[in-house]
Amino acid sequence: MRKTTRYPVNGVNPLWHMYRTVSFWKVMKNFIVIQLSRYTPIVSWKNWMYRTFLRMEVGQHSAVALMVMMDIMFPEKIKIGRNCVIGYNTTILAHEYLIDEYRLGEVIIEDAVLVGANTTILPGVTIGKGAIVAAGTVVHKDVPPGAFVGGNPMQLIRMKASEEEVM
Repeated sequence: MRKTTRYPVNGVNPLWHMYRTVSFWKVMKNFIVIQLSRYTPIVSWKNWMYRTFLRMEVGQHSAVALMVMMDIMFPEKIKIGRNCVIGYNTTILAHEYLIDEYRLGEVIIEDAVLVGANTTILPGVTIGKGAIVAAGTVVHKDVPPGAFVGGNPMQLIRMKASEEEVM
């Protein structure tokens, strides 16, 4: 089960009132920073922008590939550990708006995680240390440390044999 906080709304869907949830100016700033970061070819500059302007936690030696889309409304809820690789065109969400409610949840990517290209990570999940997420996966629940997961719906493909392999 994902760890999200639920906020029920009455009447119309919560996107109709999203600027009651988050400041318009915060979203505009985040949009500009995220778009610049998506195209920045130098990983250290990209990580600096995430840390400085979006208040994300990004560990040393982590690499976020070209075109990765961070959550535009709540990027500060995203934490990326040390020595991770986040693949091309991945989307990391910390919020979701539904018909009768919206939900917020931290995304925690622990150390030495590999996330394949075109993956979508939903709010409220933790990807454990040393895990590998196959390209195109929808991460809708926690991934155990050392796991290799993939697919839609996401399934466990295999586990590393020992703790030493997890790093």
